[in-house]
Amino acid sequence: MAPAEPLILTVNGGSSSIKFALFENDAAPRRILAGAIDRIGLADATLKVTGTDQTDTFAGSVAVPDYAAAVGALMDWIQGNGRGGALGAIGHRVVHGGPNYGKPQRITADMIVELGRFSPYDPEHLPHEILLMETLQRRFPDLPQVACFDTAFHRHMPRVAKLLPIPRRYEAQGLRRYGFHGLSYAFLMGELAAMGGGTEQGRIILAHLGSGASLAAVHAGRPMDTTMGFSPAGGLVMGTRSGDLDPGLIYFLADGEHQSAAQFQRMVNHESGLLGVSGSHSDMRDLIAGAIEDERAAEAVELFCYQAKKGIGSFAAVLGGVDTLVFTAGIGENCPSVRARICEGLGFLGIELDAARNAANLPVISADASAVRVRVIPTDEELMIAKSVIPFLEVGAKKAA
Repeated sequence: MAPAEPLILTVNGGSSSIKFALFENDAAPRRILAGAIDRIGLADATLKVTGTDQTDTFAGSVAVPDYAAAVGALMDWIQGNGRGGALGAIGHRVVHGGPNYGKPQRITADMIVELGRFSPYDPEHLPHEILLMETLQRRFPDLPQVACFDTAFHRHMPRVAKLLPIPRRYEAQGLRRYGFHGLSYAFLMGELAAMGGGTEQGRIILAHLGSGASLAAVHAGRPMDTTMGFSPAGGLVMGTRSGDLDPGLIYFLADGEHQSAAQFQRMVNHESGLLGVSGSHSDMRDLIAGAIEDERAAEAVELFCYQAKKGIGSFAAVLGGVDTLVFTAGIGENCPSVRARICEGLGFLGIELDAARNAANLPVISADASAVRVRVIPTDEELMIAKSVIPFLEVGAKKAA
């Protein structure tokens, strides 16, 4: 009997959680389990796993006072279920690749040092991701780890879309617009290409709308612009992130409230967005449920939809029109009322929804007469990571042979 193909573990470290998935690699990656460790550092932290095999399904509390403990709990669980010895590689979602990293690369000590050097570019994600890499390397020193960068998709945007209007000397330090959610956008473009008909070569607006939210404009397969800029805190209003702000606020809050840079960073990443406007919730489902009786919740929903609509209009100008609009991620895939409000009034661009299709979350939600095809496509960042890791498994197999 031929030996089983090595398993691929994908990990995605957030500020208080680690999402993961395990893939078999038999001709193509096949997810066999997925899960998350949530609320790291708190007393009510949980580990939840859902597998294709019922024996892999698990949910319970776990003691994880920090990230290193969370990684240890994850690997203990995998090894305890007989999976650890079958691991062939680990793929990481790395939110910020900075100026030097684009395509997936095997993680080295030098890369970790370099990522640490520009952690200030993204202090909300990079320190946690580096800790994941280092902890897993200590646990599995001979196992290849691969970094997949969320900024890679946008690296070939036109130069004008990358420029920040600040003194030129800062560009040499890597300060420019990078864009994020790249793994999601790459997956969506692959799905459009698989549909045939050359859809992926048209004028496309991709709307990744979740607790983190952004838009991307793509023309003839090339990224043209995106709403997030230097960091994932920019662009559209999000669950707890502010999106774009008038820079005058920084001086005002520093001068009037003696707010430090660290306090401002926390405010715009964890206390703003839908949570800040509503004063109650960051989850769109809660806001929609409460909007009838809570004016602030209603305003938060209205602001989210307004900014997304405005972004679609501006990107239509960048592209010279729109052929395809794609909604994805938690809100984009599951909130028909939000999609309807975003698209309302965009008939002048050729966007017209079919109310019944939209309410049913069908793959195509545009009306037959709509000049723009509006789609709902579930994203899969973990699958993109697994696919990116496969070439590194193949290289290792050739060396072993």
